[in-house]
Amino acid sequence: MPTPSFPALIAKSLGTEPFSLVDVGCSGGIDPKWRVFEPNLRILGIDASEAECRRLSALERNADATYVAGFAGLPEGHPIRHRTSVSAIGDLIQPRFSYMRTREIRRDWMERAPHEERIRQNEWQMTELASPAATIVVPELLTQRGWKNADYLKIDIDRDDYEVLQSFDGRFEEFGLVAVQLEVMFIGSDSDLQHTFHNTDRFMRRQGFELFDLEVRRYSKRALPGPYIWPTPAETVYGRPFMGEAYYALDPTAAKDRGRPLDFQKLAKLAAIFSLWNVPDVAAELLLARRAEFQSLLPVDNALDALAAQVQPFRLVPRSYAAYMAEFEKDSAAFYRREGPVSFGERLAAAWRGFLQPRR
Repeated sequence: MPTPSFPALIAKSLGTEPFSLVDVGCSGGIDPKWRVFEPNLRILGIDASEAECRRLSALERNADATYVAGFAGLPEGHPIRHRTSVSAIGDLIQPRFSYMRTREIRRDWMERAPHEERIRQNEWQMTELASPAATIVVPELLTQRGWKNADYLKIDIDRDDYEVLQSFDGRFEEFGLVAVQLEVMFIGSDSDLQHTFHNTDRFMRRQGFELFDLEVRRYSKRALPGPYIWPTPAETVYGRPFMGEAYYALDPTAAKDRGRPLDFQKLAKLAAIFSLWNVPDVAAELLLARRAEFQSLLPVDNALDALAAQVQPFRLVPRSYAAYMAEFEKDSAAFYRREGPVSFGERLAAAWRGFLQPRR
């Protein structure tokens, strides 16, 4: 019998305890991986597109999911609202990337494209939008809706991510948030008000959060000498870092504990989040550091086996955690060189699992 996924084990062990997800910029729907917590998944989606919120509401089968149309940001008068717009800086740089040619090519098609295609192509601004005059301040909306115990905050709104982040200054603990996923920019000035990665990172560390993963997207003019020679999106291993996705969480196993004390259910959710972020080593570290507490919730050895299986997608029958570590201890120098598909059947299994693996 296949080893159950680690997040599924955690979700089952939590019983009726809800996992609460706040998705700011929910166009296209929430990431399917969070559905592992259903039927005890609570969702609050916020998006500027009224049409997309209506579509998501019509498709949603989770009774505890709500989609709210509006532009998220800061209240009037907040100093960050009057910073130099990151989009102005982006507009200076984006035309220098060859992917802009692709946007030009598809512009006419986008004018005639159906709503679903516009969302798929991230052209949300071409859909029916909410009024930008009424800003949604996310913490205030959470308070209004009685969300006193959220778990996960995701922000991806292409422009005002930093403003939404600032609205939570000093309030992460108030809402019980243990993990944050957000888009970050690698361009911009050295101003403290700019939506740039160094400012985001400093802000999150002041809140007691640590960086656990960073996905970098690169855009370039792969074909020289001039722009628009290369006709396809140049988001590849080549080129200049432009933007990315950052994953922050509290670190309850840090030698010097900067985070707040977490109740056990929060620890369990955090471990599941690490696994879903594809950093299972951190989840295993958390289980081993707090083994006695986790043992009251689920069989820790079985959970470690599930995490070990996550790092062996090429094996038809993954080694247990104990066997995996014993193999490492026996010959650590050769351990990683031996990792990989060792037969046609395991290569086929690896390809199939890769096909089924949900994309983050």
